[in-house]
Amino acid sequence: MKITIVHNSKIPVTAYGGIERVIWYLAEELLKMGHKITFLVEKGSYCPFAPVVAYDPQKSINAQIPSPADFVHLHFQPNEIIDFPHLITVHGNLPEETVFFPNTNFVSQNHAKRYNADAFVYNGLNWDDYGKPDLKNQRNYIHFLGKAAWRIKNVRGAIEIAKQNKTEIKILGGQRINLKMGFRFTTTKYATFYGMVGASKKNEILNGSKGLIFPVLWHEPFGLAIIESLYYGCPIIGTKYGALPELVSPEYGFLSNTLNELSEAIGILGSYNQKRCHEYALNQFNSRIMTENYLKLYDRILNGEKINRDVPQFIKTENQLESLIK
Repeated sequence: MKITIVHNSKIPVTAYGGIERVIWYLAEELLKMGHKITFLVEKGSYCPFAPVVAYDPQKSINAQIPSPADFVHLHFQPNEIIDFPHLITVHGNLPEETVFFPNTNFVSQNHAKRYNADAFVYNGLNWDDYGKPDLKNQRNYIHFLGKAAWRIKNVRGAIEIAKQNKTEIKILGGQRINLKMGFRFTTTKYATFYGMVGASKKNEILNGSKGLIFPVLWHEPFGLAIIESLYYGCPIIGTKYGALPELVSPEYGFLSNTLNELSEAIGILGSYNQKRCHEYALNQFNSRIMTENYLKLYDRILNGEKINRDVPQFIKTENQLESLIK
């Protein structure tokens, strides 16, 4: 098939870049399977293995899709009906007023359920790019991975857990001085900040960590930080929101919405089997499996099937997110 992958950002990823990383690996796998790939992405992008067309947000998406195209896979919510056979992947939590299209999928079962949808595909990564983890090295610290400027990611809670345990926490995705949420200056000696790191530096830090501290205060759609950490043998200590209970069974971590319980769980990080954590991520969340599952959705759509029983829509439910861990 001739497949066009559409996203309104730039590739390749230069720092963390969740969606950009996912669509890159999806295209790689589709190419290996014999499909022809074209990227329609932000101006300034490049790709060594597939043609790139610059996306212009001021123009119709339909007018920019290279012809002929057998299938179009969008990774953001369009504001027009797509004329080609297509799939729209929602990667985040969208506003209540969002109007969805029938051929929309999500990135976890919980994510889909919260929009009254059935179709979902877990994200997967090409672990060859991450190198082989050292599961026998000495691990003396814990880590936080995410956009620390977002209050919902709750870096404060992660740092508090480290302070209570007098354990060093390495913060990937944030700065000690944060001006994005007003003026915030973190003084504790237990936190070391690395900013938005990617590639080798991020992998080096994860490969030396005892575990990921992930006390998010929103319904996490998926969480690449979870599977990246597991790949390096790091169990997960986090809240029970969104996809976390779906991805993190007791074999791979501990979940609670109580600060004291999360803090106490630091003491049992050494009891988790690092090899099993690594193999779980390696075998269940790789880009090959992700791509195969996307191809199943492509085939269903091309055959005229519904991938959701009803058109997805926002489901208004009582807000159960707790404010204890801030």
